[in-house]
Amino acid sequence: MAASSPSQPNAPFDQRVLDVVALIPRGRLATYGQVADWIGAYGCARQVGWALRRLPLPSDLPWHRVVNARGCISMSLSREGSDWMQRDLLLAEGIPVDEEGRLPLKRFLWSPQCPPGPVTAQDEEVNTLDRRE
Repeated sequence: MAASSPSQPNAPFDQRVLDVVALIPRGRLATYGQVADWIGAYGCARQVGWALRRLPLPSDLPWHRVVNARGCISMSLSREGSDWMQRDLLLAEGIPVDEEGRLPLKRFLWSPQCPPGPVTAQDEEVNTLDRRE
């Protein structure tokens, strides 16, 4: 079975989330909603959060770079300390986070020129033409 990527829209939801989160550069942030949009799951920000929550920790995946749209770490007792781990990891990357988990989202928001996401039929047509040339 081939490794899945953001360009494989039929990959399982969690895998598509993880593939996109892996692309977020050090010192940058994305929101749960951005990740959902990038994988073609518009309106599924909460499900992105649950997919990341299922990730075994510690992890090399930069899960800590995903925050809510208000520019906060989602602090909760149910996170069993991963919220504080997220805060420490972001601070280590130079992203300031206060004691309540607030951070300057606009300043550190990752806005790639070509956002990752599922391949459309039009993209496939362009890729096919590129291979012929």
